Parts: sequence; C-alpha cells; structure tokens
Amino acid sequence: MTATRPHCLVIGVGAGTGLACVRRFVEGGYKVSMLARHEARLQSFADEIAHTTAYAADISDLDNYRAVLRKIVAEQGLPKMVVYNAALATLAPYNELDTELFERNFRVNTTGLLVTAQELAADMISAGGGALVVTGNTGATRGIPSFVGFSPTKASQRILAECLARELGPQGLHIAYVVIDAMIDMPMVRKRLTDKPDKFFAKPDDIAGEVYHTAHQPASTRSFLVEIRPYAEPW
Repeated sequence: MTATRPHCLVIGVGAGTGLACVRRFVEGGYKVSMLARHEARLQSFADEIAHTTAYAADISDLDNYRAVLRKIVAEQGLPKMVVYNAALATLAPYNELDTELFERNFRVNTTGLLVTAQELAADMISAGGGALVVTGNTGATRGIPSFVGFSPTKASQRILAECLARELGPQGLHIAYVVIDAMIDMPMVRKRLTDKPDKFFAKPDDIAGEVYHTAHQPASTRSFLVEIRPYAEPW
C-alpha cells in the first residue's frame, strides 16, 4: 500500500534523470511525489507508475513553489528523501544573454534549492533525518563560454549545497551533490549527437541508481561531492 511506504520527493521530473529517479525510488519501496512545470506530462507519468503523485509548480515563482511544497507535505507527509533535479539553462554568448533569463535560471537552479531546504530541512531533521540529493553537471565545476547562462547557476547551486551539507549534515540530514559529467542518453540528445557511440552516453537508469545509492549511504561513510561519467568520457 502506498500509505505505508516512506515518502520521496523528486523535484524536476522530465523524461530523463528525473523520471529514472522516480522509478528507482518506487522500486526501492517509496511512494514518490513528482514535481515539475508541465502538468499534463507529469500526470501521464503518474498514470503509468504506481505509488506516484503529480504536483505541478513553476519554481521560478517562489511563492507558488513554497505553497506547493507545503501542499505536498500536507497530503503526502514529510519526505524522507528529496532529489533536487530541477534545472533551467539559456545557451547564448555573454553579450547576447537576456539578463532576465539569467536571473530566472538562478531562481530555479539555486534559489529553488534554498527554498526547498527552508521548507523541509528542519522538519526532516526533527523526524530523524534523511537525505537531500542535488543533481549537477559539468557546469557546476568549470565554465565554458557558451554556457555562461547555465554554468554560473550550477556552480552557485553546488556551493549552496555544500553550505547546507556543512550545517545540516552534523544534525542528521545528508546533503549530497552528484555531478553528472556526461551527455545523458535521451532522444533529444541522441538526435543532436548522431555520430557518438553508445559508450559516450550516461544512462538515466544508471544515474538514478547512483542517486539512490548516495541517498542511502550509512552515516559513518557519507559522500558530499559525487562525480559520475561514462567510462569512455575524457576528463
């Protein structure tokens, strides 16, 4: 029964890593609340996967996002596990980048993570702890000119996660940041990179497995920064 399962919240559920994380936590015995912008697509996932519930929210609207987080807790209970996979990017040269989009990306990628912690962390600690795992990418560790509208937002997200880990980890809430240094195996990516072999891509199900593993690390051996990449990826 869904009611007897522990609760996992996956924030940022699309057809790739987010959905794979939903499936992995359901397989691991959780009921999963899924949050994303696109209500119809999210509901189609919920219709397909047992023990899941869809919640639509635009994280860039921070007041609405807070309200939806509170609704999730009221309806599903406090989560034991949270996966923050939400991300927005704008790819443009620095001198053509729309500053409103730049700031919107910061709201979703970084401020949204802060709001998530503000709304959930203290109560999760009071309830006995748990985990908040954030998914990052190559841009979280180095800057690339064409990614000026994305990399700074992910780097700030990583530093925010480290601040949270140093403060909340000793209180029992495991904070981890998973850097996905890879192209993720999704149809839209494959369509752009038709010349790449299969070994070039990171599989969403395998990423989700590492997220799940990281969330369940024993208290005596927890990681903060986890880097994953395909074995053939140069780095």
